[in-house]
Amino acid sequence: MSETQGIDIVQPSIERPLLIVLSGLSGSGKSVALRTLEDLDFNCVDNLPAMLLPEFVRTVTCGSNPHPRLAVGIDVRNRYAHLDDMPQQLSAVGALGVEHRLVFFDTADHVLIKRYSDTRRRHPLSRTGLVLADAIARERQMLAPMRALADLVIDTSELNVHQLRHRVITELGMQSYSTLSVLCESFAYRRGLPADADFVFDARALPNPHWDARLRPLSGRDAAVREYLDAQADVQRYFDQIAGFVDAWLPHFEGGTRSYLTIAFGCTGGRHRSVYLAEQLARHLRMHGRDDVLTFHRELE
Repeated sequence: MSETQGIDIVQPSIERPLLIVLSGLSGSGKSVALRTLEDLDFNCVDNLPAMLLPEFVRTVTCGSNPHPRLAVGIDVRNRYAHLDDMPQQLSAVGALGVEHRLVFFDTADHVLIKRYSDTRRRHPLSRTGLVLADAIARERQMLAPMRALADLVIDTSELNVHQLRHRVITELGMQSYSTLSVLCESFAYRRGLPADADFVFDARALPNPHWDARLRPLSGRDAAVREYLDAQADVQRYFDQIAGFVDAWLPHFEGGTRSYLTIAFGCTGGRHRSVYLAEQLARHLRMHGRDDVLTFHRELE
């Protein structure tokens, strides 16, 4: 669900520069939203102190090579954020002749707790000694001025990565810039299949770097693992057949009404073979001219 607060969201003007400020709770999907805007040719900066916002906008829009679309992430990660000063900073941005939207991402507490449990990441406020539930409550309190100021609030509690990208694109009127979004995902079979996968390929029959003590602590993103799997004829034959299948059928999905497609690779631990194949397919698709390609490694996040 989304809600407007303060002013209506309208189709951005193409005559004036546009700034989109992204804020919200840690773990609510701001990074996905920022990458989405980056894919739509926005000049993006994350974790920017609010007091630097007008100068950043002035530099990017008024320089020798001005960029008309900007996006910044501002939240509690930066101790110099000065979130209470946002009305003054946005007013200064408006005085530069730049349109601006503040988008706030919200998520239910129980969903955030599950996300942190699944990813094993630390909450940015945990360094103060707070347990996770208290850190989330404290963050809500700190971000209350940003939420009240927001032009748009997006609740990501029930959204997967593709749905969130689609919401950002449609809510901000960017449909004309978007294409079919492809997610290349890796996972471990022992933790179950990804719920939103459209195609699933099983890599458990391939040679396993896990049995090499030198490679075991690494992942499919590391050069040593890539070199090991690159040298395996069965792995290359497997990948070539999958790449051929995807190349043949992806245009049929692109011609339909859907805006995203998930291609998942699974192996035993979700660290080596599946990660390698997801990265290889994403690289293959980008080399063949497809820009809107993401990777997500469930067991590494």
